[in-house]
Amino acid sequence: MRTGILARNAAISAAALLVLTACGGGGDEGGTAAEGTDSGGGERQVNVYGTDGNMGNALGESFTEPSSLAGMSGTTPLTELGTDFQERLLQIDPNLQDYNYAGETYDAVVITALAAQAAGTNDANVFKEFVNGITFGGEACTDYAGCLEIITSGGNVDYDGISGPLSFTDAGEPAEASFGILQFGEDNQLDDTMTEYVLAGDGANAATDEGPAYAAPGATGEQLVIGTLLPLTGNLAFLGPPEVAGARLAVQDINAAGGVLGQEVRLVEGDSGDASTDTATQTVDRLLQEGVNAIIGAASSGVSLTVIDRITGAGVLQFSPANTSDQFTDYNDNGLYFRTAPPDTLQARALADLIINDGNNTVGIMALNDPYGTGLLDNTRENLISAGLSEDSIVTLTYDPQAANFDAEIQQMADFNPDAIVVIGFEESARIIEGLNQQGIGPRR
Repeated sequence: MRTGILARNAAISAAALLVLTACGGGGDEGGTAAEGTDSGGGERQVNVYGTDGNMGNALGESFTEPSSLAGMSGTTPLTELGTDFQERLLQIDPNLQDYNYAGETYDAVVITALAAQAAGTNDANVFKEFVNGITFGGEACTDYAGCLEIITSGGNVDYDGISGPLSFTDAGEPAEASFGILQFGEDNQLDDTMTEYVLAGDGANAATDEGPAYAAPGATGEQLVIGTLLPLTGNLAFLGPPEVAGARLAVQDINAAGGVLGQEVRLVEGDSGDASTDTATQTVDRLLQEGVNAIIGAASSGVSLTVIDRITGAGVLQFSPANTSDQFTDYNDNGLYFRTAPPDTLQARALADLIINDGNNTVGIMALNDPYGTGLLDNTRENLISAGLSEDSIVTLTYDPQAANFDAEIQQMADFNPDAIVVIGFEESARIIEGLNQQGIGPRR
């Protein structure tokens, strides 16, 4: 899945830190959509874009008519996963449809385990100081077994994971990240042959402090217990299976290599639900009672904001594979919050570049009203303006994802009649896109 690396010409200003992986692309290629009406009364195409909250095959299952999503494209943090890793994930869960954030989840577990081994303790208040340094500066390694061998030999590690080079900043997040540009086909499923990859950010922005000296090689100690706070229910439930599979596979690999501190890692799983429920709070309370040292999750930025104080205040490390809100970069987390997912400041650059390269001059952005939606909306708008679009050529709006309908918001987009519409949302995106289709400005051909 998702093979081949194509390219797009950079359209954002030279100051933007977007690095493309190859050459070619641009023009009219990309998010082809329904036919609207131009100012002269003729027909034109409206390009529709999504982001990581809705660019998955689960979105297509909400549509019964063929081509309802055909040509809709969008961005999601994604690296070109190798066939071997995908096959190993399928051994964990044969029913996987997508692999979104599986690599980021796997890496979050591995980095946590390596930090605990390097620190010689399962105490998160101690091993948190080792997390950033695990991702840069030492001897390169690409799996837990290889990294553990370096630590056992008295060396320092630089873990380059499944999800990319990592290279964490002082804030505990990737300095650069790989993004997939995905596109739906005629069957309302992602067309893997159309996937392209771009890099955003700059590894030079990584932290320089590798942390304290490692504990004695081969240090032993109390068992490392890792909990998961991942979406098994709610509007991000489609992300749950690949993330759960990634966590299980990581623990399997860690234990097969000898575990952490001389013991097998214990995994305690839990549901995050979504921001409209208190599922996450209940799960966190249970995990804390189970004595976890670290919690992997949540996927939703909004959910993480409801529990981050509860987790870090208990002296437990929180490591999200999918939070992208830039609120976490400067959050007062006692140094206990990390993420393998890149902040929205990076995804916004990749998304804006995609929109500009497709030749759009007017853009409407519809975003759910939560930290994920508003953060990505604001950053995308800023990048579009930096790329040369005028402020009045961009119309933005936010919506309540729990609303009975989105008629007013859809009508606002229809009245604006832009070249491109960006939908930043979760499962409710299906109802919005169907409404856009009915107005003749959606992706249906």
